[in-house]
Order: sequence, then structure tokens, then C-alpha cells
Amino acid sequence: MPAPGAAIHYRIEPADLHAHLFRVTLTIHAPAAGQELSLPVWIPGSYLVREFARNLQDLKARQGRRAVPLAQLDKHRWRADSRPGTPLVLTYAVCAYDASVRTAWLDTARGFFNGTSLCLRVHGQERAKHTLEVASTPATAHWSVATGLAAVKADKQGFGLYAAADYDELVDCPVELGTFWQGRFTACGVPHRFVVAGAAPSFDGKRLLADAQKICETAIRFWHGSGKPPIKNYLFLLNAVGDGYGGLEHCNSTALICGRRDLPRVGESKPGEGYTTLLGLISHEYFHTWNVKRLRPAEFASYDYARENYTELLWFFEGFTSYYDDLLLRRAGLIDDAAYLKLLTKAINQVLQTPGRHVQTVAQASFDAWVKYYRQDENTPNATVSYYTKGSLVALCLDLALRRDGRTTLDAVMRALWQRCAGGPMAEADLRTVLQDLAGRSFDAELAQWVHGTADLPLAELLAAHGVTLKAETPQLAQRLGLRVAENHSVQIKVVLRGGVAEKAGMAAGDEWLGLEVAGQGWRIQQLADVGFYAGSAAEATAIVARDGRLLRLALALPGKKVAADTVSLAAADAAALGRWLGS
Repeated sequence: MPAPGAAIHYRIEPADLHAHLFRVTLTIHAPAAGQELSLPVWIPGSYLVREFARNLQDLKARQGRRAVPLAQLDKHRWRADSRPGTPLVLTYAVCAYDASVRTAWLDTARGFFNGTSLCLRVHGQERAKHTLEVASTPATAHWSVATGLAAVKADKQGFGLYAAADYDELVDCPVELGTFWQGRFTACGVPHRFVVAGAAPSFDGKRLLADAQKICETAIRFWHGSGKPPIKNYLFLLNAVGDGYGGLEHCNSTALICGRRDLPRVGESKPGEGYTTLLGLISHEYFHTWNVKRLRPAEFASYDYARENYTELLWFFEGFTSYYDDLLLRRAGLIDDAAYLKLLTKAINQVLQTPGRHVQTVAQASFDAWVKYYRQDENTPNATVSYYTKGSLVALCLDLALRRDGRTTLDAVMRALWQRCAGGPMAEADLRTVLQDLAGRSFDAELAQWVHGTADLPLAELLAAHGVTLKAETPQLAQRLGLRVAENHSVQIKVVLRGGVAEKAGMAAGDEWLGLEVAGQGWRIQQLADVGFYAGSAAEATAIVARDGRLLRLALALPGKKVAADTVSLAAADAAALGRWLGS
């Protein structure tokens, strides 16, 4: 049942819950001769070629009663032997068994999909009006539907017809199906809906709504004061699972995953750190409504769904968003100064404990996201740096430097960028211009060092100017050894950090550390803490490791418990100065 005037219509049915198959019927009302179609290879916001076409099967086409031959042109693209003047109808199935926010899922409890996973792109008609019909089946008659798409004709459960202005809007609105909890609130006059799938009976939905409302109101006022935001409504789609975390931003919605135990619970006076992490995720994805979905890299002015879309600006769009996600929690009154400094300390230590920060700039890390950040391996910490965490610290340094100069703040810079770029594509040159205009001086030298260089950021100096003391501390044993490990009845080495004592001893990722010889005695170790227990104050030991079926004896210089520059703590030294920074 396509809407009047819709050139492209999709009917999506959860056809086989046990086989995890969605059935899709695509109707093209005015096909071209030799109409080409393709399925995206990636989804905006997640910078990895994911090859969604690998899940597509049983593709067929017809015009009226005529079967239309299809030629596959490459891994994700087809050409139909179609004729103009008669609607072209394609049918196919998609296997949906990825529980992340990036693709699609279908089982007996729940369905979820992004259009990039299910909706073939009709070449040459991407700017035409698209409609999407979400159909029910006897097995899903008790389910409901939630999506940010505009409803044309939907029943009270949400099954029915939805419309999008073009293909970009269609695939930017994920769809949730199932027997979920839902609640609503209004933030600065904008209706918001919150959907939660998989919550336990102890879930406190009232608290989640109240806290999300504070986050949204704080973000809207950050960008617009008492003005009008660019959204008419907004939808949160949260899937609560046994263990998981993640989010993906969209123009008027977001898809989130959290651990079920991280949700607030009825009768709980003070939720734990897991809930604070969830609130930070909500804040992060909501801030993206402005910063990356509208104000975005010039390279993303028009998405190319067929290949990687490169930009050096993820340090700004992800990093600056990461700076503001926790800062807005503080401004919303959801965490106090001590909790904020604890979160900031964690971010600082993550960067300081990454040797790759001296190898790759954060601008290079942005460009390499497609092959490095989203394809992490045992060498990742040694070769690259996160544009999320270091980007957030670049934002911190810019904000503190601007405030120290006394003429402006990063808040004002962000709002000026929004105005300058009309909430659309921007380049690094726009940031440089706005900094010059508002600060009254160039920040080119700082950007060259902090963004396009690999020197450490001047954190201690800038924090001290705003009432916060940065102090070097004694690292944990794993950091002193230069290791990242997993522990399960033995110590499995996952990463050997560059320049550390473990690397000098000859340890390698994949080794299993079984034992330790100290002062002529051998000891079995089952966790890293056993090393400190058995070694005591010894300066040398022999590590017994298993590698490829062999046992190796490695001479190991044991590090002492000394303070180090790669592990720090933060403390408030001037409450008034700190309050001026965090409060506005």
C-alpha cells in the first residue's frame, strides 16, 4: 500500500522468526531501462565496510507476469533487464542475526533493522519519495513497532505505512519491533519517546525518563538557548542485553545497547556506575543530533554508500561529542564535580597509556578509522590513538585555553560553527576561522600540535588554571609490565605495549603466562596479581609462558612501584574556578 506520489515502496515482513529472515518486496513504479540497484556496504556513523549484501538471498524480479533477469555486477550491485513504463517488483530475503545497533536482528522475541541492511538502493531515484510498509504476521501480531519515520497510515501498534523524503532519510531511521516498554516526555517543547526492549521487571522507567529529559533539555539549551531545535520529535531505541554497550546516531533517533543490569531499578536510591555510563551514552548520541548528523564533515555532504567515505575530522565530531557527553551530565545535575573528574581521569589515562599516541596524529586516526579503529588487533594500542578519547582531550584543552584567555569558550565556538555552516557541512578551516573571530587570535599553532602532531597535550597546565590538580600516580601492575591481559585460570596476554618490560622480555600477544620462577622457586600463576604476590620485592624473575605448544622461559625485569607519567589522578584545588568551568 504505497502512499500517493511514492516512487519507491518497500514492504518488510518478519517472515521466519526461527530462521531470522525478513522478507522484502520492493516496488519501483517507474524503473529505468536496465535499472541498477545496490545494497550499501556501510552505515553512516560506523566507519567500517560491513558488506551487508552477504545477508541478502533469493533475489528475484518481475514486471507484470514477466520474470525479469538480474545480472550481478559486483559484491553488492545488480542490474535488472527492466523496461520503462511498467512497475518493477523485486523480492528477496535478508538474514538478520546481528544484535548490534548497526545491522539487523530477528528472532522470536524481537526484531530490529536499519534500512542500510534491508533496503536496496534504486540508482537514479535516490532523491525520490520512498515509503516503507512494516507488515505483521500471525507470529508477530502481539508486537509493536517504533521508528523515527513519519507515519502515513499505521495501526495502534505501529504496523503500517511510513514515508521518507528520500533514500537517505529512509535508511537513517532504524525500526524496532517487539513487546517493548515505552514512555514519553517533552524537552523544550519537543516530544520524545523512549523505547526499551529486554528490561528486567525491576527496571525503573520513570527515573530513566526523568534523567533523559534533563539531558535533552540541557543539550537543546546548549545549542539554541531558548530557541527552536532542528527536530520535531525524537526517538530513543534501547536494547537491554546480558552484556553489551554501544550506540549509533540518527537525525531524529538513536539506537542504543546497554547491559540489563545498568538500567535504573525501582527502589534503588543511587544507581551504580553502569547507569552513569548509560546516561553518558544517551548524552553522546543525542549531542550527535547536531554534531555529525547536521553539522558534519564536508566529505559527508552526500554519502557514498558503495565505499569508504574518508575524513580527517572524526576527532572533532566524535571527540568533541565525547567531551560534551559527560560535561552535559554535570550541567544537567546528574553527576557532581567529583564524579565528573573521575570520568575525565579515566579518559586521560586511556590516552596516556596508549603508546600509539606518539605514532599517529588524531587527524590520521580519523582518516584511518576504516582500517584501524574498527579493525583492532594486538598492535592497535602501539600504532594508533582513539579519535574519541584524544579528540575529547583536544576539546578539553581548547575549552580551557579559550577560558584562560578570557574572551570566549568552546561552547560559543560550537554555536558559532552551527551558525556559520548553517547546521551543515564544515571543514577544519571553518573551525580555525571561528576560533580566530571569537578568541581574537589564531589557534593554528595549537591545532598543529594537538591535532596534527603527536606531542602530549598540556593537560596539567590548563587544568591547573581552572582549579584542578593533575598528579602522577603509581600505575597498576599490568601497566607497569606493559601488558593487557585476560584472566581465566591463567593469564592470557592480549597486548604487549611498546617499550614495556614485557616486550623487552620477549613476551608476545597470544602467549599464556603459566608460571613464575623467583629466587630458585617456581610458582603457578592464575591471575596477574599472583606475579606481585610471589615476586615480592624481587627485581628479576623468569616468566614461564606457553606459545604454539612450546614452553618458554623468559628473563623478566620486574618493575618497582613508582609513580609514572602514564597514570594520573585529578583533584579539585579551587572549587570556585572549577565551578565556573563546569557550570557554563
